[in-house]
Amino acid sequence: MTRETAAGAPVSIAARARAAVAPPPAAYLEGLNPEQRRAVEATDGPVLVLAGAGTGKTRVLTTRIAHLIATGRARPFDILAVTFTNKAAREMKERIGALIGPAGEGMPWLGTFHAIGTKILRRHAELVGLRSDFTILGTDDQLRLLKQVIAAADIDEKRWPARGLAHAIDGWKNRGLAPEQVPAGEAAAFGFGKGGPLYAAYQDRLKSLNAVDFGDLLLLCLRLWRENPDLLGSYQDRFRYILVDEYQDTNVAQYLWLRLLAQGHRNVACVGDDDQSIYGWRGAEVDNILRFEHDFPGAVVVRLERNYRSTGHILAAASTLIAHNEGRLGKTLRTEAVAGEPVTVTGAWDSEEEARLLSEAIEGLQAKGHPLAEIAVLVRISAQMREVEDRFVQLGLPYRVVGGPRFYERAEVRDALAYLRVTANPADDLAFERIFNTPKRGLGDATLQALHGLSRRAGVPLLQSARMLVETEELKPRARSTLRALGQSFARWAKLLEDQPHTEVAQTILEESGYTEMWQKERTADAAGRLENLKELVRSMEEFPDLGGFLEHIALVMDANDAEGGDRVSLMTLHAAKGLEFDTVFLPGWEHGLFPNQRALDESGRAGLEEERRLAHVGLTRARKRAKISFAVNRRIHGMWSSTVPSRFIDELPEASVAVIEAPAGYAQGPSRFDRQAPPFGSSYATPGWQRAQAATAGQQDSYGRGAPAAARRGPRQIDGTLVAKSTGAAAAFEAGARIFHTKFGPGLVTAVDGNKLTVDFDKAGRKMVLDSFVQPA
Repeated sequence: MTRETAAGAPVSIAARARAAVAPPPAAYLEGLNPEQRRAVEATDGPVLVLAGAGTGKTRVLTTRIAHLIATGRARPFDILAVTFTNKAAREMKERIGALIGPAGEGMPWLGTFHAIGTKILRRHAELVGLRSDFTILGTDDQLRLLKQVIAAADIDEKRWPARGLAHAIDGWKNRGLAPEQVPAGEAAAFGFGKGGPLYAAYQDRLKSLNAVDFGDLLLLCLRLWRENPDLLGSYQDRFRYILVDEYQDTNVAQYLWLRLLAQGHRNVACVGDDDQSIYGWRGAEVDNILRFEHDFPGAVVVRLERNYRSTGHILAAASTLIAHNEGRLGKTLRTEAVAGEPVTVTGAWDSEEEARLLSEAIEGLQAKGHPLAEIAVLVRISAQMREVEDRFVQLGLPYRVVGGPRFYERAEVRDALAYLRVTANPADDLAFERIFNTPKRGLGDATLQALHGLSRRAGVPLLQSARMLVETEELKPRARSTLRALGQSFARWAKLLEDQPHTEVAQTILEESGYTEMWQKERTADAAGRLENLKELVRSMEEFPDLGGFLEHIALVMDANDAEGGDRVSLMTLHAAKGLEFDTVFLPGWEHGLFPNQRALDESGRAGLEEERRLAHVGLTRARKRAKISFAVNRRIHGMWSSTVPSRFIDELPEASVAVIEAPAGYAQGPSRFDRQAPPFGSSYATPGWQRAQAATAGQQDSYGRGAPAAARRGPRQIDGTLVAKSTGAAAAFEAGARIFHTKFGPGLVTAVDGNKLTVDFDKAGRKMVLDSFVQPA
């Protein structure tokens, strides 16, 4: 029996009955936009979800898993879900449980690459020559083992440090290369051609210890499956559905691991953003996501472009910037939110002024009720943090460093400070104990114990006890000779302080002690950054009259409130900011050579430039309401003041979404799309458009010896529409002893004059260095 529909087509009673009892759409699908829902419901075959910043990537991933379980397509143990961090894995489990209840909580194969690799290896350890109770070595144990391998090969560990070999082996394992697969040229780059044999010896030692390192957790899985096709087939059958988060960050080994597993049911869904691939320096391959459709023919590609985080102007700036990259699949972020404030670009005379302007802008926002916890300062390299941190401490702005220690708490900075403290105060036992065997001098615990014993008995500092001990035969000849040389070095450095600038003495100490050389020989990814931090430390000393004044300042900085709670500005590198978001984001240092980083350009060329641009895109998209870019036209680079060129990324921003807040005077350039009141932008990476203008007054030079003081040519500055500093319009001549008045710090006494920079003892604000154009006679 049938009934006619309005259109005349017959509908059976059974069909109408089934429709009457059909369940409503699942509650977990409610609130998804059309693109998100398509990504969730495309369950069969390969799927690539291109999820732009702030588009709900995690929601799509967890809802997709919930959908597979709720619809009966898979049981929890049929699904392999891979993340990059334990935190992300925990969050996914919690969200799935919240969506569909207890059924989603028992997912044994949801975790990080390494966690899942460990589980598989423990089940089949004997097939790769291990026992199931194998040990996973940490970094310290790995380095200790590598030192043994290097020593056994009769290689000088000082010339070829274990940390450098660890970095090379980690890189090979990230690419899925066993010792016999390492290219001959790469294997020859370490230990006078012995890199390959050392890698093989290290793997043999690991096997004899029934141990693995983190790289082995995937490398040995690859070997396991390649050598045992039946076992691989069982895992391919087991995992009916595979989901991968942050696919753009996978390295070659992870890519090969996933491809092998996905050849079974081919129901693989990868979620990622090719525009946020910023970890090439640690092995990530953006090509993995770019060739997904080639690897999995017939793949469904879903683009999530609706952003729920940022305002229209911020998204327009980020999308226009990243569109200059050629190596991308392409998408354009959009929002239904208001356009909001335009992205601002501010120019500063030098990096110190940049830090001052940035800090005062934060103070202005704070005065308007803006929470400090919703403000972030994102820098390209950690060395940029020092001036910002110092300025925050001076102003009493609470802050936290995310993803690493504060500048003066970094290991290399603390080591350097320990050398300076002992030079200034030979009785500083804590500092001496920190560096008496750093870099390695062959002075071990026995020597330190002997020094402590004599120090207690004689009632003298450790350095003094060292000078006494070397006159006896209580130590072995080598230790005695080394200790004597160290004591003589400290005496010589202290003598140098009497007639040489303390900055030059600091540089001498770091060089003669071997500390700088130690990091120069360190062939690791972070060694270059540590060297930059040491240079920045020496540079920071120039602001102080002597070493004692500098060390006193450091003590005050280190004594700042260390509590992590409360309302604090977040300070971090751009790499550490991925995955975070703030109402207001400051992006200082957008200058060519710094950002894009010259090292990245030199090492990787066009690929390096595109990764730097992706990093800029990530920085912009951390901001919900305000993004504030700045640059300095003078910056200390490798110990020398240099005129800098604004980043090419600035000229790649859309004019309609950018507001120029301030431009430094005294520079001329070619045409720019930002052609407004002395526009500050260069237009070419290959041939910068900025050229130094002629000095306004013949023979007149600034404090860096490069022409007339820029401060004499500047007018009032504004940030967020608020006057923050006022120029007198012409540089007045001030001499030591003159009374002056500063618009922010009030009255004070000039104690020293260096070109257009004045050292002033302010009546209330204390000693500060200011430009003469910002003060007037009292």
